[in-house]
Amino acid sequence: MDATTAGGARRLGAAELGAEPGRRATLVQFSSAFCQPCRATRRILAEVAGLVPGVAHVEIDAEARLSLVRELGIAKTPTVLVLDASGTEVRRAAGMPRKADVIAALGAVI
Repeated sequence: MDATTAGGARRLGAAELGAEPGRRATLVQFSSAFCQPCRATRRILAEVAGLVPGVAHVEIDAEARLSLVRELGIAKTPTVLVLDASGTEVRRAAGMPRKADVIAALGAVI
């Protein structure tokens, strides 16, 4: 059974993410093996997560997790989801994000 919020939004926890979520927020990156922007996105998100206490970066291989990709409507890689402390998606961006935009998105969540 999928965990959902009162508004129907999907909550993602450790079981869905394959890793422990952050205490304050989680940056979830959907990537694919040969995606060049995914590598740069990985560096940006890892750096931001390292700067902000309680924030985790979780990378998910889109090809290996097709059912989750379809369920969440992920259309391309990289796609980044920003989850709040409860695991609810509050922001989404497709393509390589700018570091400043990631920080701003986190600022709105925590």
